Amino acid sequence: MDIKLITEAAPDGEKLNIREGMTLEELVRERGPFKYDILLARVNGADTELTSRLNEGDTVKLLDMRTQSANIAYQRGVTFIYLIAVREIFRQLGIEGADAEIDNSLNKGFFTRVRPARGQDKSAQDEIQELLSDEVVSRIEARMHELVLMDLPIRKSLVSMEEGIRIWSEGNYDEKVKLLEEVDDPDFMPAFYTIDVPTEGRPESYVNYFFGPMVPSTGYIKRFELRKYHKGILLRYPYYSSPDEIPEYTDDNNIYKAFSEEHRWLHLLGIRHLTDMNDLINNGEAKDTILLSEALHEKKIAEIADEIKSLKKRIILIAGPSSSGKTTFAKRLCIQMRVIGLRPIYMGTDDYFVNRDDMEVDANGEKDYESLNAVDIDLFCGNMNDLLAGKEVDIPEFDFISGKKVFGKRITKIEEDQPIVIEGIHALNGKLTEQIPDETKYRIYISPLAQMNVDIHNRVPTTDVRMLRRMVRDFRYRGHSAAATIDSWPKVRSGEDTNIFPYNSEADVLFNSTLAYEIGLLKKYAEPLLEEITPDQPEYGEARRLLDFFRFFRTIENEKDVPNNSIIREFIGGSVFVE
Repeated sequence: MDIKLITEAAPDGEKLNIREGMTLEELVRERGPFKYDILLARVNGADTELTSRLNEGDTVKLLDMRTQSANIAYQRGVTFIYLIAVREIFRQLGIEGADAEIDNSLNKGFFTRVRPARGQDKSAQDEIQELLSDEVVSRIEARMHELVLMDLPIRKSLVSMEEGIRIWSEGNYDEKVKLLEEVDDPDFMPAFYTIDVPTEGRPESYVNYFFGPMVPSTGYIKRFELRKYHKGILLRYPYYSSPDEIPEYTDDNNIYKAFSEEHRWLHLLGIRHLTDMNDLINNGEAKDTILLSEALHEKKIAEIADEIKSLKKRIILIAGPSSSGKTTFAKRLCIQMRVIGLRPIYMGTDDYFVNRDDMEVDANGEKDYESLNAVDIDLFCGNMNDLLAGKEVDIPEFDFISGKKVFGKRITKIEEDQPIVIEGIHALNGKLTEQIPDETKYRIYISPLAQMNVDIHNRVPTTDVRMLRRMVRDFRYRGHSAAATIDSWPKVRSGEDTNIFPYNSEADVLFNSTLAYEIGLLKKYAEPLLEEITPDQPEYGEARRLLDFFRFFRTIENEKDVPNNSIIREFIGGSVFVE
């Protein structure tokens, strides 16, 4: 039986003759070892579990954690093992039915909370908090390692919708029941996964539902780390760029506080899980949710402006990853600063690029606009210090056609009550502004930190929200296809890992630019773009993952209630700030 295997060594494919009925897992074992563990395969363009059998003529690409799909499969696996270990250890402590809620992404992992069994009162939650300690967290981690060493199979079962609803109803998972009830595809069969854990009597079966492919067994989940953090537990695992190690730990307290604030916002909106948002859309209440979400954003921006004024800061630095809404946020902040009597000026660091001929090249031989070395730091700092001193400054404009700075068009002088609002990817990197007095600076980190989860065990990945935003914007404003956005995304993320994420802890405040309603709105624009990607394109697997993800989201068909100053307008169009 012939197949075509695509690897890094053979990107155009290597013809293989394999035995009939061979599974992908068997193929991996025979062709290995590989540098990094293979977790999934892309078969004929579709992401496929390793337990699947190969067929004549299949085209196969093996995936490790450096790909989004395989990375998420690993996350599902480590989550499943963690949920089992939490339940077992707390049962040993006398708490029957304890469950873990996967709350949000944090510190290259998840922040989770241990919850009592459904239907128990607040006293049960208080008892769990009293028991939760470093020693208990260590016991949970040790049990996870035991489950990994057992290499227990993770069995997949496709069940009818009625059976899926029955399973979740018996477990009192109301939000999971509603999610299945709302699926309008009559042919949809939910995939449940089971791990049978040996006990002194018969094995105990743990069943759960995850939104996408799973690793074949617990033995694939080799690296993870648990830490007690605030009133919960951090579950950490390898990052996509370094699959064979746990990332160095740093305390992302700013992000934790932003998520805590988002919890309060969602409580005001009456939203806990996806089904709550779907109900609001189904009941015609999306308008109120949109307006309240936008009002919460405006209130937070006003609070930041007030703090800038009270601290008498002059240099306002704004940075964040791709598709965070930096431009809209910066301009809304300027308006709020004017409301309280300040007269800010706004600029971006792009105008301070070194001339193209002097710019360094990246590993691919292309001009590297994302490197800090692409910025004329001395000129930038000199101009900012002269402005602060009340001097007249010739601020450059960078001409991307000629690749040179142009002078003489922006002669600028500011008064003592005029802050300078600066937006750019390196704005929080201390090297950019090290020549500027530190007491003049106020640093803002902005990112859409998705908080509304699908259900208690399945979250909405933050990176997916940003990619969907970028996909819609790239198509509307730059004429790029969804496939082009997906193809460029790994490079975008790599640049963020180098230039942006390491500096978020430097921020004085973090602005969470996510909007509870936005995926329902983005779906209308992104879904048809994703459906254009065909199985012969390398981006097909990722497109299918996102389309399957959309299955559970209700669409907001009419965006007329979205204000023209909304951050989401920067991506879907109609922004008063972005042409």
